[in-house]
Amino acid sequence: MPHTLKHARCFNKTLCATAVAVACFSGPVVNAQEQVEPAVNEKKLERIEVTARKTTESLQEVPVAITSIGESELTEKGISVLTEVQQFSPNTTLQTSRGTNSTLTAFIRGVGQQDPLWGYEPGVGIYIDDVYLARPQGAVLDLLDVQRIEVLRGPQGTLYGKNTIGGAVKYVTKEMSGDTQFTAKATVGSYEQRDIKLSGQVPIVEDVVYLGFGYANLNRDGFGHYLQSSQPNQNRENYNKDLWAGRLTLEVRPSENLFFRFGWDKTEDDSNAKGGYRLLPSILTDAPVPDSKYDSYTSLPTWNKVELEGYSWLAQYNVNDALELKYIGSHRKGYSPTNIDFDNTALDIFDVPAEYKDKNDTHELQANYVADNFSMVSGLYYYDGESCGNFDAILGVLGRTEFGLPGITREVSGCNNSESWAAYAQVNYDITEQLSVSVGARYTDEEKSATVNNGLAFYNLYPYSGWIDGFVRPEGELVPQVLGNDPDGDGVFSGPSVENWSRLTPRIGVEYQMNPDTMFFASYAQGFKSGTFNPRASGPEPGVDPEVVDSFELGMKSDLTENFRLNATLFSYVHKDRQYIGIEGDSNDPTALEQRLRNAAETEGQGIEVEMTYVATDNLQFDVAYGYIDFDIVKNDAIPPLVGLASTPENTLNFAVNYLLDTDWGSVIFNTNYYYRDDYLLFETSELIQQEAYGMVNASVSWESPKGDWFGGLHLKNITDEEYLVGGYDFVTQDPVTGALGPGLGGDTTLIGYYGDPRTVHLTVGYRF
Repeated sequence: MPHTLKHARCFNKTLCATAVAVACFSGPVVNAQEQVEPAVNEKKLERIEVTARKTTESLQEVPVAITSIGESELTEKGISVLTEVQQFSPNTTLQTSRGTNSTLTAFIRGVGQQDPLWGYEPGVGIYIDDVYLARPQGAVLDLLDVQRIEVLRGPQGTLYGKNTIGGAVKYVTKEMSGDTQFTAKATVGSYEQRDIKLSGQVPIVEDVVYLGFGYANLNRDGFGHYLQSSQPNQNRENYNKDLWAGRLTLEVRPSENLFFRFGWDKTEDDSNAKGGYRLLPSILTDAPVPDSKYDSYTSLPTWNKVELEGYSWLAQYNVNDALELKYIGSHRKGYSPTNIDFDNTALDIFDVPAEYKDKNDTHELQANYVADNFSMVSGLYYYDGESCGNFDAILGVLGRTEFGLPGITREVSGCNNSESWAAYAQVNYDITEQLSVSVGARYTDEEKSATVNNGLAFYNLYPYSGWIDGFVRPEGELVPQVLGNDPDGDGVFSGPSVENWSRLTPRIGVEYQMNPDTMFFASYAQGFKSGTFNPRASGPEPGVDPEVVDSFELGMKSDLTENFRLNATLFSYVHKDRQYIGIEGDSNDPTALEQRLRNAAETEGQGIEVEMTYVATDNLQFDVAYGYIDFDIVKNDAIPPLVGLASTPENTLNFAVNYLLDTDWGSVIFNTNYYYRDDYLLFETSELIQQEAYGMVNASVSWESPKGDWFGGLHLKNITDEEYLVGGYDFVTQDPVTGALGPGLGGDTTLIGYYGDPRTVHLTVGYRF
């Protein structure tokens, strides 16, 4: 597993909480996720503790395919956003979605969800201290005070429930130390990067009550520009960053056995909407393919906003040495108005201003029991969430040229709400000192309700007056409701459509501890992604059933010598009842376009994941992470049909070198890594946009003073300036004989790509006391 070298002068400070991207980590050069057992020989491997099974265990004893990345490694490598974590976890894709800087696209072993529209459920669960983040909007941002990030691969349907059919990404934060602490950190870098982070903690009642606080302000100019725009006097930076975040945490420990934590966080991201790169020149206006992958054109305003706010609370009571009781609760809400120019020209050919609103409450009761040869994790979970939104697909030029109208807008709005409860338990039993079994199950019952309004307006329409000059729908005048409760079947709706789904998802595993340093395990696990309604429905249609993944794993975790670790997992899965929207009608005619959601496909995957660590000397360490996946389509009723996996390369590889240098003026850590991704498709139903295989090189130098008060780092990212796709839009037609590409929806050749970060350099200096 990725981890860093330790030395006697490591300065162990606890950072305080603040809400921001992973970029905000205040960075002592320590590996907070690792608790190191005493060792005579410093070259020995370290013990890494994780909470993947909701109890604290050694990573080498957990029969789960998991990568754990600690605070100091994130700092030493200058990892600034969650998406960079994908480099260190095999068969993992964590990328910024198209159109915004903060919406996450996550796939693990080829399973995930690309469309961030309300009502669609993710296939990879995101958790902060066991609190589930239901929507991908804002998921690229994170909470500071991270002790480690755990990436759990494969379905986690027993302990983490629905919507973890691909896996889970878990952020684990630290409890405060109780000492008065303060950290200030500043970063400057490429594209006028200007970051400031402040964090600290103060004891209010000594050894009983502590207050943590933090603030971060992150700014950077764009990697590119909007070359043309129909909107005057606006910021034309593309791929810029402009956000602030704050966090307060109150911890109370009235006794040794009782602990409370209350948290608040808020993030406001005012970075511009991302403009895409035209892979084909426009046939309707002067919009040729730009010279830079980060330049674009637009007819919409460039502003964008993501507002997130959350409250969380935790109560933990250790009844005795064997029994722990825990209650975890949260309330979160988000709001994101956004401007997405699909065609990326200065004409209103295919523009989609949209709004996303969501809020949810979660409650979880846990009872964890540990005996000599028996342990159990169990709990009750409740989720109540509301996810709403609206978007206007403005096809202005199409309306004027083909129908002689001011424009055409297809407006879609609605809500997709969920109320869910679950009961779960997982038992681990040691049959002998070497052989153990684990059996678990989770029963989930979920009720969903949905409404959809969908219709045409024969002018250019915008959701509200905060957008550009244009028609705003008058108060009370709505497009017709097309999905909801229609008891008489006459198109008169008396409320939302309501459906209920329930499922029992089991897990069974066998572990064999061959010797103290080598464990073999085999497991079967099932997970499901929730059933849902079509948020783009154009007429009455039922909800679709949940997606189900049955997964089998065979693995080994071993410390073959005192300085060589080898972990490997073989996996195979069947992904059934996959939810796909089928396009019915002529895709070039917006008055005929219909999209229907169905359980339309079944796929299979199999592969291997290998992670190795070699501690060559007291100062030198090597890490390797390799993933391979093969993919088969068993059932293919999707429209258009599936052609492959989205955002999932066949091979991923990361090779990292870490070197520690002790000097009289402090400790210096040099590290570099080479990350390789095989070629991959951007969409499962199209081969028109795909990324060729590429490799990326990163290098960092981090320093800490002998007293541990001053620290800094120089980080070089994507040194070879690789250009790689992370998202796109595909709205073109293709001649079946010649393969020539022609205009699609909107009347233009809309083939668009979004790219990952170019080469950047970052210099960080910090002080703490």
